[in-house]
Amino acid sequence: MKRFDKHIFICENQRPAGHPRGCCKDKGGSEVKELFKKRLKELGLNSSVRANTAGCLDACEYGVTVVVYPEQIWYGGVKTEDVEEIIQSHIIKDKPVERLLIKDSRFNRDE
Repeated sequence: MKRFDKHIFICENQRPAGHPRGCCKDKGGSEVKELFKKRLKELGLNSSVRANTAGCLDACEYGVTVVVYPEQIWYGGVKTEDVEEIIQSHIIKDKPVERLLIKDSRFNRDE
């Protein structure tokens, strides 16, 4: 039996001030992660879904970056107001939130 059905990795990487790619921490990564953790616990999902801090996911220009496994769905520009939609649509109903998907071909590609 697997420990978790899904893992949500939320980037909290911090780059030096003024870095051209920016960083997820400065864009609210910590707040997004804390809200995921809080809501998963409130909804009783924290025993099957784990929200984890991630270091650099190499998608800094799309930050705050969130990736959900095992589906390998990459979200970009995630804000605290998007967390509930991701949980309700993707985590609970297995329907990714299209408007937040990173459109770059290096992410969310079909194999």
